[in-house]
Amino acid sequence: MSNKHLSSQFEAALTALSTELLEMGGRVELQIARCLTLLSDYDPTLFEEIRASERDLNALEIRIDEEIHRVIARRQPAARDLRLLMAMSKCVTNLERMGDEARKISKRLRRIDENGQTAAIPLVELKSCGELASSILHGVLDAFARMDAVAAAKLVRDDQAIDEVFRASVRKLVMQMSETPRTVSVAIEYLFIAKALERIGDHAKNIAEFVVFVVKGRDVRHMPLGELEREAMAN
Repeated sequence: MSNKHLSSQFEAALTALSTELLEMGGRVELQIARCLTLLSDYDPTLFEEIRASERDLNALEIRIDEEIHRVIARRQPAARDLRLLMAMSKCVTNLERMGDEARKISKRLRRIDENGQTAAIPLVELKSCGELASSILHGVLDAFARMDAVAAAKLVRDDQAIDEVFRASVRKLVMQMSETPRTVSVAIEYLFIAKALERIGDHAKNIAEFVVFVVKGRDVRHMPLGELEREAMAN
């Protein structure tokens, strides 16, 4: 078999894996959208959809990872191709964990509904946190599809906005508990929901960092933000 044919097969395998990863990301986007809908109006049907989809995400993670390992074993890639495959494996793990967080959010919202905890809780920041997480995930999937390190670095910075909104949400919920003790139990549930949304943003940020890693060949995890941005923009 010619080297050209082998190269074509390898490129096809990489394309197929990228497509599956992006499809998995689309499913996670839908999970987050369902959670945001549940925040406004609890619907048991949506809860069941989130639970079923989370199981599908678990199976996807395993299937994509197995295929990545097969490609590495067969092709023994080097340099950028190897970085891409390694990053894909990490990315699907982060996507699966986002699915886990969505499931946790839905379970807590079901508990709030079942217990009839209808106390007036300020959810503006909470919803904003979810919308930001969804926006960052959408952007990072686009950056992955285009292997755009500059766009990925910008999304790492955008994650800081989620952290700020998360802290604002926590402050309001703590104030609510202090001023209205009868709302403590429901406010605690929303605190856990806020943390889950913040973690979704963290997982999206991780994927952005892996995009920079693939393109630039440098592990930028735990790197100061300014240095990461300079690395992404360097020629």
